Amino acid sequence: MPPAKKRARAYDPVKTRTAVLAQFRHVQAAVRGLTAEQLALPTRLGEWTVRELVAHIGMALTAIGRSLDLPEPPKPDAVLLDWPFATAASSSAIDEFTRRLVQENPDLDTYLADIARTLEEQLDTHPGTRLLQTNAGALPLADYLVTRAVELVVHTDDLNAAVPGLEVPYDRQALAATARLLADALAVKAPGGSTEVRIPPYAVVQCVEGPRHTRGTPPNVVETDPLTWVRLATGRIQWRDAVEEAKVSAGGERADLSGLLPLMS
Repeated sequence: MPPAKKRARAYDPVKTRTAVLAQFRHVQAAVRGLTAEQLALPTRLGEWTVRELVAHIGMALTAIGRSLDLPEPPKPDAVLLDWPFATAASSSAIDEFTRRLVQENPDLDTYLADIARTLEEQLDTHPGTRLLQTNAGALPLADYLVTRAVELVVHTDDLNAAVPGLEVPYDRQALAATARLLADALAVKAPGGSTEVRIPPYAVVQCVEGPRHTRGTPPNVVETDPLTWVRLATGRIQWRDAVEEAKVSAGGERADLSGLLPLMS
């Protein structure tokens, strides 16, 4: 795992809370209208169907409650930017847990409604400073909520990709937090100042070793939209395909990020 930056970007905990709840409501509304045939459709996540995907989206939020049920860690031993690099290690356990949830919750509307109600109660009860034991280490609840926004945005995109005609909206603040966290993760993985990665209107980061520019237009520039960036960072699309389809503009000898992506899976 790359060493995380000492000083991570700050996120407004009130905005993050609102974004997580809003994005989850978007998913709830969309799932409520899905037919049995649509729930059985394949997704781009291995053998998961849409039903497994929805169960997993719920699981991403119930992780908060599971952590709250554990004793509070004595002190933080991780930072937010450790999280993107810790997700792959849990993939097999996540798959097993998700499949069990599908068996235990045939009524997805009730499953999601229960999660929404419980989540609001938990966030009303516990301060953002409350430490949670997570897969990345001990983090404050406020930081962990940022990771839940990322999970929701990434899997909302998976849901839209799986169901023809479905257009679940993206909460602006949730998408912003996702783009920023994944951009900062790139800067952690490839520290440097030779390449500027722009994800308007949400993020700009400097990365990749090499000569650092000090004024004017940088010699190496990558620019893309937020959803394309999220898909690149999570391996949903490949760098070469995104460039060929003009979803990414990349100029300069250090502007090829293909060897650095994906950042998380």
